[in-house]
Amino acid sequence: MILPIVAYGDPVLKKKAKDIPKDYPKLKELIANMWETMYGAYGVGLAAPQVGLPIRLFLIDPSPFAEDEELSDDDKKQLKGLKKVFINPQIIDEMGDEWAFNEGCLSIPEVREDVFRQPNITIEYYDENFKKHTQEYTGLAARVIQHEYDHIEGILFTDKLSSLKKRLIKGKLENISKGKINIEYRMRFPKLKKGR
Repeated sequence: MILPIVAYGDPVLKKKAKDIPKDYPKLKELIANMWETMYGAYGVGLAAPQVGLPIRLFLIDPSPFAEDEELSDDDKKQLKGLKKVFINPQIIDEMGDEWAFNEGCLSIPEVREDVFRQPNITIEYYDENFKKHTQEYTGLAARVIQHEYDHIEGILFTDKLSSLKKRLIKGKLENISKGKINIEYRMRFPKLKKGR
C-alpha cells in the first residue's frame, strides 16, 4: 500500500526517532509499504519519519545512480546491489574530506541543493530479520545512507545549508508545507487549509 509522504513543516520530521523492538507490530507490512511508497515516488531512500512514524527505520535502493556515466566502476558496482533495510542504525564513524553533491528529498519536492558530507561511513544496524551488521560505505552509497540517517535524527538536508541559501528557499519551503505544489505522489501537508 502506498503511504502518503509527510511534507516539510510536519513536526515528525524534526523528532529524533526511537529504536524499535524485534516484535514491532506489523513490521514486515510496514517495510513492504515503504518500498512501494518509495518506488512509487521514484525515490532512492525513505525513512519512517517521512511516512509519519518517529522510529529508527529507513530503506535505500540507490541503484538508479549506477546508470551515471561519470561514476567509477567501483561506485557503480556498490550502488547496483544495494537494496537494504536499516533498523535501529547507528553511524559509528564518518571520515574523509567533505564533498558536495546536489541532494533532494521526497518530503521537500522541487528543492535541490548542494550538501557537504564526508565520503566514508561505518554503520551498525539490524536488517529486516533483526540480524546485526556493521558495514562500511563510501561515496554516493554513504551519502544516501547519511541523508536517510539524518531523517531519523530529526535533521533535513535543508538544515545543512548556509543561512543565505535558507533565506533564498524559505518561500518554496512555506509553499510545500501548505500543499501549494504539483507532485506525482501522495503527500500529507502540515499547513494545508482544509476545505479548499
